[in-house]
Parts: sequence; structure tokens; C-alpha cells
Amino acid sequence: MELGTNLALVTGAAGWLGSRLVGALVDGIAECNGLARPNPHLRVRCLVLPGEDVALIEELGERIEIVRGDIARAGDCARLCDGARGAVLFHVAGIIHPRRRAEFYRVNLDGTRQVLEAAIAAGVRRAVVMSSNSPCGTNPHPDHVFDESSLYRPYLHYGRSKMLMELAVAGYQGAGEIETVVVRAPWFYGPNQPPRQSLFFRMIRDGKGPIVGGGENRRSMAYVDNLCQGLFLAAATEAANGRTYWLADARPYAMNEIVDTVERLLETEFGQKCARKRMRLPGLASEMAWMVDRTLQGLGLYHQKIHVLSEMNKTIACSVEKAKAELGYRPNVDLEEGMRRSLQWVWRRHGGLD
Repeated sequence: MELGTNLALVTGAAGWLGSRLVGALVDGIAECNGLARPNPHLRVRCLVLPGEDVALIEELGERIEIVRGDIARAGDCARLCDGARGAVLFHVAGIIHPRRRAEFYRVNLDGTRQVLEAAIAAGVRRAVVMSSNSPCGTNPHPDHVFDESSLYRPYLHYGRSKMLMELAVAGYQGAGEIETVVVRAPWFYGPNQPPRQSLFFRMIRDGKGPIVGGGENRRSMAYVDNLCQGLFLAAATEAANGRTYWLADARPYAMNEIVDTVERLLETEFGQKCARKRMRLPGLASEMAWMVDRTLQGLGLYHQKIHVLSEMNKTIACSVEKAKAELGYRPNVDLEEGMRRSLQWVWRRHGGLD
């Protein structure tokens, strides 16, 4: 399957997902029929923040072009899109854990507007825009799964910023200014991970893996290469224009299963002695964290650990059936294999968890 262009633009290209996506565009995705053989003529122009480490994408070769800039600055977006008529834009830049609430809107909403307006002015054909589960919030009951008909119930200001972003994207597409596809991804995992994911692995090894409540609440997760497959298909499938898709692994996982899987791999395949304990907290801990999180965000502030704790007892599960049916999406890597590859990357890149 081809993108129909020899130029792809990627925002957030030095980030966890962005760097993996750039690699998939250059080298293909081995497990995916039709995507294993990349276009050898495809150039990838990457927008990265000033001072951001670009080692992971520079390693990919001479077809990578680096543009330093901020998506919230019109001039930087114009440089990214210069001469890009007919190109495809993958807009995966965003902010999840800022210092202040206002950053959600500056980056996720205003930044998306800036980059789409630059893309429209340059004649970019299609924009694939990364959203989140957060515009729909958390599932109303444990057996519920989100699909594309689910209503907006944004989870605090991150969710609201992404909801407003989705509505803005729909406005540009509805006016016929550019083709767009919105993809919603939950918690993702895999190679190129940031320090916070390695911290999660260390906590599990050291007996501090967080379980709030009974640990049977389900979480959809997306292995990064599954997600890259879905992004590529969203760009290449003509009928996807104007649509929204959930992208994740084939099924949700209980929190107990996630922590148990990492612990088992650490012990059996990576020679790590695990404490075999959990940091167990009552469900009330998440509810109290939610109240604190809401209060802080109401004051314009944000605290990452409090926010993460507020979600730990909740079900956030989605269906990928629409993406399977309309895009041909096949999330071939499951939790165990994805976590294995994630840990292998940590050992190759950093020599281990410490």
C-alpha cells in the first residue's frame, strides 16, 4: 500500500510515537502485509522542538529532513509545509503532562490549528491527526467499550483540549480545505519509550507496581508498531477521509494482567529478581486524586503523578472493529510480545533498567 506521495510530514517526530512512525515510514513494518516494503523514494520531513534530541530519527538515514520549530508558531509550521503540495501530514505532536493547564490548549488545540492552516496553504492533501481516549473520558461501567459512536465526556482539561481539537479538525475537513482522519489512541507502549515508562518497569521489579482497587479494571493499550500501522492505513485509505478511528491492541487488558506480564518477562527473560509485591491502594485513592487533580487544574496548575493516580482504578477500553473493517487494520502484536520488545529495546539502548 502506498501513500500516493513521495513526501511525508511528521510533527512530534522526536517523541515516543513520532520517532517510531518515522522509522516505519522509512523501513516499513515487518509484521504487516502491504506495509513491509516501504517506498524507497519517500522523504520524511520532521518537525522537532529546538534542543530536542533527534538521535533516534537521524539514525534512519539521509531521507530524513529535520525542521526545528514549535507547532504553536505559524512561521515554524509554514517552514514544515513549504513546497509540500500533495504530501501527507502525520500530526502526532501533543502535550500530555504540562506544567500548567494553559499548555493543553496552546499545544493541542492552537498548535493543531496552526499546523493545519499551514498545510492547507501549502496544498497538503491529507492530515492524519492523533487524538486520545480522553475526549470520551472513562468508560461508564466496567463492561463498556468505546466505539466511534461514543459521545464526548472529556476527562478534565487534557480531554477537553483534545475534544476541541477534534472539532476544529472536523471544521477544516467539512469546509473542504483538506482531507483529514482523526485517530484515537489509548495508553501506548513499546520501543523508543521515555523515562517514565522505564520507571513503571522498575516499580514493578521493585514490588511497587501500582494496583488501585482490585486491579480488574481494563485498559486498552496500543503497541507502537500497531499504532503506526493504523496511522499509515488512515493516510493511505481513500474512504477514510473525514472519519475517526480508535486504534489499539486487539483487546483491552486488566491492570493485573499488565503488571503480571511485565513481572514475568523481567524474571524469565531478563534475569531480574522481582520483589513479587504490589503497591496496593484502595479505589478511594484514585477518587481523592481526581478531586485534587480537578482542583489543581481549576487553578491553572497540573501535577502528573496525581493525574495518573486519578485514572488508575478506571476502565478505559475501546473497540477497534471499525478500523479493522474499513482500514484493514490488524494489530498483530499483543501485550506479551509488545512488552518483550519494549524491554529488549531498553536493554539494547540503556543496558538495563538501572
